[in-house]
Amino acid sequence: QVQLVESGGGAVQAGGSLTLSCAASGRTLVMGWFRQAPGKEREFVAGITRGASTDYADSVKGRFTISRDNAKNMVYLRMNSLKPEDTAVYYCAAGGTIATLSGGYWGQGTQVTVSS
Repeated sequence: QVQLVESGGGAVQAGGSLTLSCAASGRTLVMGWFRQAPGKEREFVAGITRGASTDYADSVKGRFTISRDNAKNMVYLRMNSLKPEDTAVYYCAAGGTIATLSGGYWGQGTQVTVSS
């Protein structure tokens, strides 16, 4: 069993930056981030393999960077140039592949609020 705990959420003005962290217990192969805004479905944000191959949603490419520390069993999401539409609860995820992350393990989520 894998357990995930997110941290680093908060409130920031548009154009600002935040870094989210996720601590994992148990072995993880692929890790990533999803988000869910009020009234919308949960959507994929970014994923990363143990070999550091990455994938991003088109809406965050060039602004967000996902990274991981395999020794510490942690994953991070650096969010730059934040927009109000980035406001959502962000969830850490772990699974076997990036394509199947949605069917894996989930954290409780951390709120990110971007004001205009």
